[in-house]
Amino acid sequence: MNLNDASGALRGLTFRVARAVLGLLPHGRISAFGTGDGKIGAILVVNLDRQPQRWRRVRRELGRFRTSDGASLLSITRRLAAVDARDGRAVAATADVDATYRVGDQLHVQPDARLEACFGADVPVRMTRQEIAVARSHVEAWKAVMTGSEDHVLVLEDDVWFRRGAAAMIDRGWSAAIKRCSNEGGPELLYLSYADAGGTAERIELGDGLFRPLRGLWFLSGYVLSRKGAASLLRAMPVIGPVDLWMNYRFEALGALALSSPAILQRQDAGSDNSYSILPYLARAGTVDASSGPVPPDRTRVGTVLAWTAGGKQESLAMALSMLGLRVRAFDGDEDEIHARDLPSLLGTFDAIVDPPLAPSALSAAIVSTDTKFLMEEAMPPLVSGPGPLPSARTLVFPHDMPDNERWRPLCVFLGLDEPAQAFPAGAARGFRIFRDDRPDTARRAVAPLFRRNACQLDDSPWVLPARNDWRPSIPMAGPALFAERNLVHAMMTTAPSSFRALVETFPGNLASFEREGLLHDEEGVRLVVNKAGADSRPYRSGAFASVQAFGHGRFEAEIKAASGRGLVTGFFLHRDAPRQEIDVELVGGDPTRMLVNVYFNPGDDGATMAFGYRGSPCRIDLGFDATLDFHCYAIDWQPGYIAWLVDGRIVHERVGWDPTPLPHLPMHLHANLWVPRSEELAGKIDDETLPAMAIFRNVSVKATSMTAAFKAAQPA
Repeated sequence: MNLNDASGALRGLTFRVARAVLGLLPHGRISAFGTGDGKIGAILVVNLDRQPQRWRRVRRELGRFRTSDGASLLSITRRLAAVDARDGRAVAATADVDATYRVGDQLHVQPDARLEACFGADVPVRMTRQEIAVARSHVEAWKAVMTGSEDHVLVLEDDVWFRRGAAAMIDRGWSAAIKRCSNEGGPELLYLSYADAGGTAERIELGDGLFRPLRGLWFLSGYVLSRKGAASLLRAMPVIGPVDLWMNYRFEALGALALSSPAILQRQDAGSDNSYSILPYLARAGTVDASSGPVPPDRTRVGTVLAWTAGGKQESLAMALSMLGLRVRAFDGDEDEIHARDLPSLLGTFDAIVDPPLAPSALSAAIVSTDTKFLMEEAMPPLVSGPGPLPSARTLVFPHDMPDNERWRPLCVFLGLDEPAQAFPAGAARGFRIFRDDRPDTARRAVAPLFRRNACQLDDSPWVLPARNDWRPSIPMAGPALFAERNLVHAMMTTAPSSFRALVETFPGNLASFEREGLLHDEEGVRLVVNKAGADSRPYRSGAFASVQAFGHGRFEAEIKAASGRGLVTGFFLHRDAPRQEIDVELVGGDPTRMLVNVYFNPGDDGATMAFGYRGSPCRIDLGFDATLDFHCYAIDWQPGYIAWLVDGRIVHERVGWDPTPLPHLPMHLHANLWVPRSEELAGKIDDETLPAMAIFRNVSVKATSMTAAFKAAQPA
C-alpha cells in the first residue's frame, strides 16, 4: 500500500469512527424543514437503482433529524432514480446537456495559471458519460421540483452526511435567507454543501451565516431549490459541461446564496465510479499529480467465454469483451483446428476465445464444462457438426444488428457483470490483428539474439500476459513492411518546424515541468535542457515537443544524443489518450548502454476513457554503446500486428500480438522529451550538481500511411 492508499484508508477509518460517535448523539431538530410557508417542504435524494446500500445509508442519516413539526426528516424524503452512465440510451445525445465545454469554463470556476499556460481557453473538452449522467440526474430533479407542490426542496446526492452542528448552521442560514429574499418568496438557490474551488471562490459576505457566491463553487451534493429557481434552470438549458461547473454561470440570475461553511459534506468512505473529463488536462498542466498511473482493474473472472461472430470488417465483440476486463484471444478462421487436448493450455491463459476453430471433440468438451458460456452473433456461420445443441442456459444469441447503445445490457446480464460507462465499441479493423496471439513458437525463440534483452516487471492487468505465461522478449524476426512508406515529415530541428510544437505541460510522476524555455534550436538540432526551477511541486524545468498531427502505422525515427546523469530519462515515443496507448523508446541517463522499450495498451474506440497502466510491458535492450556520447538513429516501426525497434538501422526488438500485450491500433502523436521520474526505481535519484543536462534531437522523420489508408489496407480481401 502506497502513502496515498494509506492516507485514504486512515481518512476512511477516521470518518467511520466519527460517524459512529455522531450516531450515538441525540436526534436533532432542524426548524428550517416542515410544512407551511417559509419552510423546506421536501427532500429529494438522487440515487442509482444499482446502489441500494447508499439509499439505506442516507436514510439512516436523515433519520437522525426531525422537522419543525417533530416528524422525522424521512417523512418528507423521497428517492429520485438517478440516470445511470452504464445505460447507453440514458446518456445518448439529448437537448438537456451539451457534452462539449471549454477549458475556459474550468478556468472561470477555478483560475489556474498552469492550466491557462498549457491550454488555450477555447480548447474543447468532452464530458465523460458519468458527467453526462450526473447532469441529467440533476435536470430530472429540477423537473420534479418545478412540477411539485412544495415551494422549496432540498436536493441531495446519496453520498452525504450532516456535520456536527449542521442543524444550527442550516437553521441560521435559512432564516437569514428567508428574510433577505422575503419579497421573492424565499431564496431560489441556497447551497448547503459545496467545495471552494481551490480557495479561489469570489464571494460577498452577507452576515448571519450567509454569503453570495459570484463564482468558484464545486459540487451539488446538497442545495435548496425553489420552484421558481428550478424553472429558471430549465429555461437556461442545455447544461454545458459538468453540472456543478455550469451552475456557476447561473449564480447571478438565481441570486444564489450559500452557507458561510458547508453543513452537509460528502462521505469519504463511499467509493465512486465517477470519471472527470478535465483530469487529463489538469495532469498535463501539473495541477494534479500522482506517483503512478491508474491501477489496472483485476482480470474479470466469469468462467470461460467461447464466442462466434458474424464476421465483418471490424471486431466489435472482441473489443467489448476486452473492455469488460476479460483476456481475449481472437482467431481468423483459417488456423488449424483446436482439439480437446489443446483447450486446457488455451483457456488457462485467456478468458474469452473469439471465433475459435474448434474440432468436434473440443466443442463437446466445452459443452460438458459447466463454467463455459457460449456467445453467438445472430448471423454467424454454422458451427462444426457433431456435439448437438449448445446448452440454452449458458448460451446467448447476440443480435448482430442491435443498436450500439443497447448492446452492453444483454451481454453484461449474461456474463453477470456491471455495464461499463464507455460506449459499446465499433472495434478495430479485423486486419489490425488486435487480439491475435502471434507469438513465435519455442523453436523460433531459440535463435541466438543479436542484442541481449532483459524483461522488467510488468503491469498486472487483463491486457498483459503475466510472467507465468513464459513471456520473454522476442528475437528479431525481420517482419515485412506491410505498407509502402511515404515521407510525411522530415525535420532537421535546427529551427522550430511547423510539424512539431513545443509542449507546455507535464504528467503525473514527472518532477520536471515542460516549458518553452527548455527547448533550444541551434545548428546541431533541438536541445532539451533540464535545470533547477525552484517550484515546490515541480522542482525542475525541461523541454518536450510533439507532432501536430496524429499518425497511423508507419516508421518514426530520430537521431538522438541522450542526456547523461542519474535521474534523467530521454524519451522518444508514440502516445495517445482515451484510450491510452503508447510505444516507447527511453534512454536512462544513469544506465546509458541500455535502451528501455515499452508498450501500453488499453482497449476501446477513439474516445474511450480507459487509461490504465503504470509499468506497461517494459524490456531493457543492451545497446553495446553509450547513448550519451554520440548521436544514434532510433526508430519505431509500427505496423498492424507487428512493432519493431531499430537502432542505427538494425532491428533490436520486436513485438507481435499478445507479446505480451495486444498492440496499439489507434492514431498517436509522436513525442520527444527529457524528464525526471518521481520514482527512483526507473532512473535513480537525480544529482542536482550535474545540472544543467541536455538531450539533443535531430533529423526527426515520420514515414507513415494515413489512418484511413491503413484501415482500408488492413481489411480482409
